[in-house]
Amino acid sequence: MSAAADRFDRVAQGFLARIEAVPADRWNNPTPCPNWTARQVVAHVINEQRRMLATVRRTDPEDLYGVPVAPMGVVPEPAHDADLPAAWREIGSALTEAIDDPACTPVALPTPAGPMPFEQVAETLPEDVLIHTWDLARSTGGDERLDEEAVRHVLARLEPLDEVLRQPWAFGPKVTPPAGADLQTELLCFVGRRP
Repeated sequence: MSAAADRFDRVAQGFLARIEAVPADRWNNPTPCPNWTARQVVAHVINEQRRMLATVRRTDPEDLYGVPVAPMGVVPEPAHDADLPAAWREIGSALTEAIDDPACTPVALPTPAGPMPFEQVAETLPEDVLIHTWDLARSTGGDERLDEEAVRHVLARLEPLDEVLRQPWAFGPKVTPPAGADLQTELLCFVGRRP
């Protein structure tokens, strides 16, 4: 397994652990993502990563365990009995495999910097999942600690794109981190969170 695949797998497993830990009465809790509940954050991550997977596999995205397909940027409304852990387990595992699949790596994907091959996108792939892992944990009282190596890697990849990322569909304004902030706090403040 490549370093990129290993990194994404660790982040995907971390997100799965937070999903599985959500108490049944906290799925409608508000999150740091304006107007999104915990359930909607998970549905968003499943939808966006599922769409990316379908693109690199040259297939159409499909409904999965009660989570319907929605257009990019739109949060799907999962069925009442949707199995969110099963849906993410399948998507996370398949994306990890795709990172090292020679049939997937050259496929071009849209990015804020223009089309890029999946092989390059995979270097920042954990970003969305990593940040929403914190969002989910924060909103439901879960474990907020993120994979330190993934945090370091993602922050280093995002910092050069600073202004490009300040878009309504990406990140809001940066927050000034407190003095002596650790790397995780720096990343969260960079993407507009207030840890």
